[in-house]
Amino acid sequence: MKLLIDIAVDSAPYSISLGLVVALGFAAAVSIGSIAWYNSKRPAGWEDKERPDIVPKIEK
Repeated sequence: MKLLIDIAVDSAPYSISLGLVVALGFAAAVSIGSIAWYNSKRPAGWEDKERPDIVPKIEK
């Protein structure tokens, strides 16, 4: 059992794995939030602005 734990610790340190999960989670949150913001009602002064091509249109 100790050998299995030593191999797991040596192959992927906890801090690198945690950092990768945090970075991917942040990127996903920003992407999903941006899509939601662009598909929501525009704030005052932004009504006539065009939607970026990369943001998909969602029919209600």
